[in-house]
Amino acid sequence: MSKIGKQPIVIPQNAEVKITGRKLSVKGPKGELDIEIKPEIDIKIEDKKITLSIKAASKKNMAMWGTTRMLIQNMIKGVTEGFEKKLEIQGIGYKAALQGKSKLILNVGFTHPVEITAPERINFTIEKNIITVSGIDKQEVGQIAAKTRAVKPPEPYLGKGIRYVGEHVRRKVGKKAEAATPTK
Repeated sequence: MSKIGKQPIVIPQNAEVKITGRKLSVKGPKGELDIEIKPEIDIKIEDKKITLSIKAASKKNMAMWGTTRMLIQNMIKGVTEGFEKKLEIQGIGYKAALQGKSKLILNVGFTHPVEITAPERINFTIEKNIITVSGIDKQEVGQIAAKTRAVKPPEPYLGKGIRYVGEHVRRKVGKKAEAATPTK
């Protein structure tokens, strides 16, 4: 039995959930999301709670049961509260600018600025050297944040680059410091 899959999902007051055939739609104050439910999974809405069950127990069906439950829970959280990831730019002369709400322009030591265009449900905000990626779809927010970080990941010697806020970057010792250390 899936420990995650058998837990019911509570629907908040400001969210509306509809099932049409195999399609589940969630609507809230921040927007609307929908998902296609696999035929192996049964879904029921009773007393402002969503319960999921599987038709036949197999390893694949058990995994999809828990995954589907978490996807639905993340959709509900996304349309009511939203998701956000914060990135930090470190380095002299490194900066970010917005062009509109969906285009991020990064100047991070290359000969040209790097442009990242986000889908319509994703918003960028910049505050000093902190870039905030926010939206209603957890997967899209994470993907755009990872794409932004991949432009210039933090390098291990000086620590310059783009990193998640709170991310620890292991620093390496340089050649001069390595040569100065006495060996036994």
